[in-house]
Amino acid sequence: MATLPSTEPAQAVVRAATADERQVLEAFLDFLRAMVVRKAQGLSEQDVRRRHVPSSTTLAGLVRHLTVVERNWFGRVLTQDQATAPPTEEDAERSFAVGDDDTIESLIAAYEQACAESRRIAARLPLDHEVPHEEIAALSLRWIYIHMIEETARHAGHADILRELTDGATGSVV
Repeated sequence: MATLPSTEPAQAVVRAATADERQVLEAFLDFLRAMVVRKAQGLSEQDVRRRHVPSSTTLAGLVRHLTVVERNWFGRVLTQDQATAPPTEEDAERSFAVGDDDTIESLIAAYEQACAESRRIAARLPLDHEVPHEEIAALSLRWIYIHMIEETARHAGHADILRELTDGATGSVV
């Protein structure tokens, strides 16, 4: 489960304070990825599947959803994988569903693998690299990074609240 950067993600953000644009984007995205994982670790299978809100949002579901999001934006959009269809609204809703055989350990492993693959794909390309997009016409790797920071931050916030509701733990390090 050690595919996240070996340096402490929060320290990487601090070190990137005067770094170039790419290092800043990567550091913030990796910090948020690590926060999502931390919020889901150390809990029972029952706890990560517990619904604290009227929607089907759970800690396990957030990890699964973010895995799908990583694979979509870096794996499908950025690589222009024509074999994979763009996600529908129904796909987005289903991306939160956790199967009976899923464990939080397997979900985190899949997420970390998707993040590692995203890093590998992005590393080959400049921030200005553009790809066509079915809804936006064209977008850049820079745009994808910023979108992924927004998406991951939003769900890291959800995870923070769900973790607090589960066992009272708060803060960026659980």
